[in-house]
Amino acid sequence: LYERTLEGLRESLKVKDGVARKGLVLQSMMRLKQICNHPSQMTGDGDYQPGRSGKFARLAEICAELAERQERVLVFSQFREIVDPLADFLAGLFGAPGLILHGGTPTRERPSLVDRFQADNGPPFFVLSLKAGGTGLTLTQANHVIHFDRWWNPAVENQATDRAFRIGQKRNVMV
Repeated sequence: LYERTLEGLRESLKVKDGVARKGLVLQSMMRLKQICNHPSQMTGDGDYQPGRSGKFARLAEICAELAERQERVLVFSQFREIVDPLADFLAGLFGAPGLILHGGTPTRERPSLVDRFQADNGPPFFVLSLKAGGTGLTLTQANHVIHFDRWWNPAVENQATDRAFRIGQKRNVMV
């Protein structure tokens, strides 16, 4: 998929110019990021088998250790469509469901989600879309933050990371 996307970009760049060319490059970069997350994110086939993604494999390594130590984690992605598959995958690793927050989460439900995560016996993980979870939340029960895919602007990632680095955080936070 990655090679096919690159070849399609190469061919299309031969005939595009100006704004169309720039748009094509940006669109292709987004597709490549999706393929790197998991091929199913780009294909839309819904077949998020962990073995088909190096990122899922690395997430499993990290989170298996966190689950063993009963530590909590925030996982951010810029893509709304991978939030649910990530949460399903993590639920299997932690042996418990977590929470999800994305742009489609009603505003009135967000405080309840935060309260549930912040509770002493709260869920082990919280998967958030970067834009929806990047500001205004205090999630100090997490002492790990994972950026599943990188954002173009490091300041946006820093804002997301700061959800765990808040007043009231008593532990070191690993990012």
